[in-house]
Amino acid sequence: MMRPFRRTWCLHFSTRSAIQINTILVILTWFCQSCGGEAPVVSPAITTTPDRMSYSLRDNSRVKERRLNPTKQLPAVPLPTTPATIVPTPMRFAFPTLAVAPITIWRPPLYPTPWEPTPNDHFYFSRPIGANEINWPTAHYRYGGTFIESFIHTGVDIPAPKGTPVMAAGSGTVIWEGYGLYFQSEKFSDPYGLAIAIKHDFGYKGSALYTIYGHLDAIHVEQGEKVNGGDIIGLVGETGKTTGPHLHFEIRIGKNDFFVTRNPELWLTPPQGWGIIAARIMETNGELLMKQTIHIRNLSSNQHWSVITYAGGGVNSDPYYKENVVIGDLPSGDYLITTEYDENSYSIYAEILPGMVTYLRFVGNLGFYLRPPSTPTSGFIPPDQSQLPPLDK
Repeated sequence: MMRPFRRTWCLHFSTRSAIQINTILVILTWFCQSCGGEAPVVSPAITTTPDRMSYSLRDNSRVKERRLNPTKQLPAVPLPTTPATIVPTPMRFAFPTLAVAPITIWRPPLYPTPWEPTPNDHFYFSRPIGANEINWPTAHYRYGGTFIESFIHTGVDIPAPKGTPVMAAGSGTVIWEGYGLYFQSEKFSDPYGLAIAIKHDFGYKGSALYTIYGHLDAIHVEQGEKVNGGDIIGLVGETGKTTGPHLHFEIRIGKNDFFVTRNPELWLTPPQGWGIIAARIMETNGELLMKQTIHIRNLSSNQHWSVITYAGGGVNSDPYYKENVVIGDLPSGDYLITTEYDENSYSIYAEILPGMVTYLRFVGNLGFYLRPPSTPTSGFIPPDQSQLPPLDK
């Protein structure tokens, strides 16, 4: 009596299962035809931690790839009861909203090194920090300022996280590595901290050129070692006299000496399409104005820079420009340059040309002038610029 009952029960179960499977297939087919594509994959509504989630772009849409714990129990997700209406939006991506990056964060590629737009320019060195990091001088730690214990700043500071690779700015030979660069003997109290000095394979008008890399965390070269431009020679640190991690970078000319430095912003290759301002800022009587603030504004972007003239002794001007202030990495275009003197405001409009140095003079109550300096000759002595006629004012 039990055998017919079992056959009837098995037949009833098989029929019910078939009906359920057919129903699911019909619904899926209907849904896919409505969407005009393949059957969608319905992801379970769970939360994953950020380290288990990655994003990629595929077929102009955002795809979320989840790496799930296979032992995690996933809740059941019901199938849709009505077809969805999908309107394709090609080339449209859903990215998180980010703050607008400051214009100073981006730099074009550099001009080829060496870059010599005029016979008096000498952009011989590449940046000692890679383009994936900030590789231009900190605004308030430029050449010729005073910062720690009234030391005159004989280089530029380039901010970078501790451990950032430091690269040789040009080919040459390592002539110093370790502590004691300032004292020229090993001393752990040396203000440069761990430092490297390179004598380069090239010079300028018969004078040797040296570059200095200070406050390092580690050194990857040895004294006497030959290096090429771009070779990694150490890592950014905060050794020596410093308030935080950065690279102190110097240019020395003639000999490896603290007192023969030059402004690195007149030696580092500029970004393509960007330019430099070099200026000689003077009292009305022709004496150099020290610690004078110059304001620079881009008339197109309204971006503003401030730069301070050299503080005094211990720094050296370029023989041609005789400058006491330099600011590089300025996008080409029209600018307004302003300063305050004797309770009055003086300004001048100037065009920054791509890859070039724009030269300015300021002579106290006579104001600003735009005129290139005289071409230096052997034993060149600049004229008393306060007596020059007010051309191109």
